[in-house]
Amino acid sequence: MNAPIDVSLFARNAKPLTSYRPYWAKRFGTAPFLPMSRAEMDALGWDSCDVIIVTGDAYVDHPSFGMAVIGRVLEAQGFRVGIIAQPDWQSAEPFKALGKPNLFWGVTAGNMDSMINRYTADRKIRSDDAYTPGDEGGKRPDRAAIVYSQRCREAYKDVPIVLGGIEGSLRRIAHYDYWSDKVRRSVVVDSKCDLLLYGNAERALVEVAHRLAAREPIERITDVRGTAFVRRPGDPSTEGWFEIDSTEVDQPGPVDAHINPYQTTSEQAQSAGQSCAKDEAAQAPAAQGASIQALNFVPNPALQGKTKRPPRDRSVIRLPSYEQVKSDAVLYAHANRVLHVEANPGNARALVQAHGEGATARDVWINPPPIPLTTAEMDHVFDLPYARSPHPAYADAQGRHDGETKIPAWEMIRFSVNIMRGCFGGCTFCSITEHEGRIIQSRSQASILKEVEEIRDKVEGFTGVISDLGGPTANMYRLGCASPEIEAACRKPSCVYPGICQNLTTDHGPLVRIYRRARALPGIKKILIGSGLRYDLAIKSPEYVKELVQHHVGGYLKIAPEHTETGPLSKMMKPGIGSYDRFKQMFEKYSEEAGKKQFLIPYFIAAHPGTSDEDMMNLALWLKKNGFRADQVQTFYPSPMATATAMYHSGLNPLKGIHRDERGERVDIVRGEKRRRLHKAFLRYHDPNNWPLLREALKAMGRADLIGNGKHHLIPTFQPLTDGGYQSARRKNSTPTARAPAAAPAPRKGQMLTQHTGLPPRAGTAARRPKPR
Repeated sequence: MNAPIDVSLFARNAKPLTSYRPYWAKRFGTAPFLPMSRAEMDALGWDSCDVIIVTGDAYVDHPSFGMAVIGRVLEAQGFRVGIIAQPDWQSAEPFKALGKPNLFWGVTAGNMDSMINRYTADRKIRSDDAYTPGDEGGKRPDRAAIVYSQRCREAYKDVPIVLGGIEGSLRRIAHYDYWSDKVRRSVVVDSKCDLLLYGNAERALVEVAHRLAAREPIERITDVRGTAFVRRPGDPSTEGWFEIDSTEVDQPGPVDAHINPYQTTSEQAQSAGQSCAKDEAAQAPAAQGASIQALNFVPNPALQGKTKRPPRDRSVIRLPSYEQVKSDAVLYAHANRVLHVEANPGNARALVQAHGEGATARDVWINPPPIPLTTAEMDHVFDLPYARSPHPAYADAQGRHDGETKIPAWEMIRFSVNIMRGCFGGCTFCSITEHEGRIIQSRSQASILKEVEEIRDKVEGFTGVISDLGGPTANMYRLGCASPEIEAACRKPSCVYPGICQNLTTDHGPLVRIYRRARALPGIKKILIGSGLRYDLAIKSPEYVKELVQHHVGGYLKIAPEHTETGPLSKMMKPGIGSYDRFKQMFEKYSEEAGKKQFLIPYFIAAHPGTSDEDMMNLALWLKKNGFRADQVQTFYPSPMATATAMYHSGLNPLKGIHRDERGERVDIVRGEKRRRLHKAFLRYHDPNNWPLLREALKAMGRADLIGNGKHHLIPTFQPLTDGGYQSARRKNSTPTARAPAAAPAPRKGQMLTQHTGLPPRAGTAARRPKPR
């Protein structure tokens, strides 16, 4: 059974993107590129821009870049949109390059959070930036959303600021900031923006743009889903809302002692320090005459909870204030849990969080998540006239973008097609669900095939190979709940953990048909799948695995089991390693049937909350047993608002509920540079530079038996000469290594050399190395 094409229960409550009357400026037509200079505006016949987008990325007119999508969606509504990309933020002058916007500023830090973009997981500054021409670092400020908003306000203070992008989306409430190691205020407060749009914001953005164009003051736009803004306490616009107080963690009530069945009523009363009312009542009539005792009516417990509740669409949950979560990690974890529970657009309630006290007090109000786009709306967004290349301003003297001006992020997705949005996996370390939602929004086959043909016909340098046909997860296309009613009411954080929900459709048939139709197109030689694969879903459809393995793997397939041990996997909400083993068996079987030698490339995370040193040791043993030598190692990176980040900050597990007593589950947190390095070293057990650290740790763990020179040992007893460095695939971020020794001079004619005196290898052959034991 296939999931319905459109999410009907949601679609009924949303105005279609294409139903708005176009703004009058639509008469100017479509721009080949959204203008980045006055000269380009003049060429288009514009005297001003209705909207100016400020972004931390270089402008690439491609549907994988957020600023291009937003710009083209607004252009399709008739608005004139200009772009200021990676401006110099030292003053407000660069922000005046296109003049004053007529309607609003659109501010985004870019496709990545600016702090994650600029710093490694070890808080070291990166020297590169994949979203900048020439891979050059330092072209955007730290916390770019805040800095850009401030400069926009300085440039034209009376123009509304609408903040968006993933940086704003993941910082919409008070959040733990890994780089400063403290809880920061909502970005709505720090940036002083007028309105924040979170998630994929096309629906909210179009509505806001048209209402501003109709001269509605932005402070009155408080009813749009997927938005956040500041309200003063007692604001008249809050009338008619029912507030639910969730500022404290639930406390257990008094526990009554069990009654001893061998005590009489009098003895029970005496043990409690009271008299027996029954005996006194029996004696009272004889002593002072009969008396009448009034009846006390109490609510029937069986009827408790059946009273009428306020409507969800007029209910708002008050979270613990910024000041509370800043000083109380338990309340921080509680607020994070409430935020994730109220994430389904079908039943989510609004949230409010106080910032400041006294005269400075204000509330950050967060409306429920946006209604997902229908298939027709997804097609509309992706079928817009993108140029599918970087702006000509970045081209070299020959007009090309593949030399010193190459933008690595564009090069990566240059020949790829995004077929869907969203992810219902709910992995705690990932923020895709928090940003894009867990409801899958899929494009139609016709729209996808049309884009493949456009790449073939229009994109320079295309060789017939599509690098990816995927999305956040490669094989979630068209998957979803079998019942829209259940989907709209569900409050589970994941559809596939701890097991695959019985209501989830796992039919990969529509995806298989797209693969077959796409590779049958004239001029298409190969279609690869580069997106991450959810293997626990894939094994439910052997036909899909066979199709994938035999036609869409270029020798290597990325897959992310993340770990092998139950402890960390339960904190990640990832399936057990058994699902990976079953997928591996199918992968090898179908590869052999096709006569191909292909390999799985597994990805693992070091130092994730809930991971002990023993867990990492067991993972290293698993890696060695299976012959894996990880090159690129991923260390846990606490991104804003993720559930795993709440674990990292609070030491509690929000997945199990938050309590102050022993009922709250404590989580082992990997802190400190030495322990994080150790967990990373276990993943690279084969690197001699890590052996001293691993020897020390294994001895301290009582596992010195793993140190030796046999096949069953993890690391050897000997230590070769090393330089202490490690050269990773991403060389610019690697530890510098010592300079390699100069090559030996060529032997003189007639001189005889042996291996002991420095015999060089023969030309065209590699030097023989001793086989590892």
